[in-house]
Amino acid sequence: MSEEFYRMKRLPPYVIAEVNGMRAAARAAGEDIIDLGMGNPDLPPPPHVIEKLIEVASKPDAHGYSQSKGIPGLRKAQANYYARRFGVDLDPENEVVVTMGSKEGLASLATAITAPGDVVLAPNPSYPIHMFGFIIAGATIRSVPTTPDEHYFTALDRAMAFTVPRPSILVVNYPSNPTAETVDLAFYERLVAWAKENKVWVLSDLAYSELYYDGNPTPSILQVPGAKDIAIEFTSLSKTYSMAGWRIGFAVGNRQLIAAMTRVKSYLDYGAFTPIQAAACAALNGPQDIVAKNRELYHKRRDVLVESFARAGWDIPAPRASMFAWAPLPPALKDMGSLEFSKQLLTHAKVAVAPGVGYGEDGEGYVRIAMVENEQRLRQAARNVKKYLQSMGVNTPAKGAA
Repeated sequence: MSEEFYRMKRLPPYVIAEVNGMRAAARAAGEDIIDLGMGNPDLPPPPHVIEKLIEVASKPDAHGYSQSKGIPGLRKAQANYYARRFGVDLDPENEVVVTMGSKEGLASLATAITAPGDVVLAPNPSYPIHMFGFIIAGATIRSVPTTPDEHYFTALDRAMAFTVPRPSILVVNYPSNPTAETVDLAFYERLVAWAKENKVWVLSDLAYSELYYDGNPTPSILQVPGAKDIAIEFTSLSKTYSMAGWRIGFAVGNRQLIAAMTRVKSYLDYGAFTPIQAAACAALNGPQDIVAKNRELYHKRRDVLVESFARAGWDIPAPRASMFAWAPLPPALKDMGSLEFSKQLLTHAKVAVAPGVGYGEDGEGYVRIAMVENEQRLRQAARNVKKYLQSMGVNTPAKGAA
């Protein structure tokens, strides 16, 4: 009997868990840790959403098995969201499926459409499920860049020309987690044309669709005419409505991919708890002022983060979208590496961040900073970081306080 399981051998140690373990131990010891590591919203869901959850959960018949693909009202609500936000028509019955967060959706789709030995094109750095959902399913990953420039398409062409077997799936994620990079509709138009020419499925992760700044709404790949021929897109209520723990997301788009995913899910789960799905309907169908309010709040946090950390001696590019900043290590400490830097920041500055190497080898030299603390705590984090940098001999600005 083998004690080494095939899929376990394909999964490397989760380096982010090492920092998470240190953070948990520090908090258990009573230390005040400013947690900017995990993208866990600190804001509550809208009150009417919680009220709907309580209302439906109070009904005696609401506690049985639900529908794996999602209750009809929720699938219709998601279709309506795409119509009003992107001008995209979706059939709720055949082009929408409810997932337990976008992470579960991506994993279920990988199980449905991937055979051992298939090659998948995935961004590097990227959110781990973009790679490891397919690795668990038996596929091989060929990395492609995240920056949506000419080099990106050159890398795609090289992958098709020099990879055996030819890649059959491409994962894209804009706004990107962790890099916060964004694209315009022209990028998706070119990508759809490329995918059709090369007979590649495109899986788009649009989890941060509503967290965009500076007046530039994020597009959907499904806005491109004919995109549904080759594309499926994942969204989530986690960040838009601060419902991360509720685990409600969606996959929409190509009917063949939706059907395959729905079939696999029918074997794996009975869907999310019905009261949660009903409350998700209330989120999508109800007042949408919370969406703009949250966007404005994260925008202010972004500005505070960038400004205060710059005064502390750490220049961080301002993200154009998402709830993360992708921060290069201070030049004087770059040789330390992102994992060791994250550990030291936690130990000496009491600030938790996520090491960039945890998102792929191309993430080395960066850390991901989540804007999940209020403005006061962000400024406190900057003050702590300034003291740490000074202790390491890093010159910080002479004027101004972090």
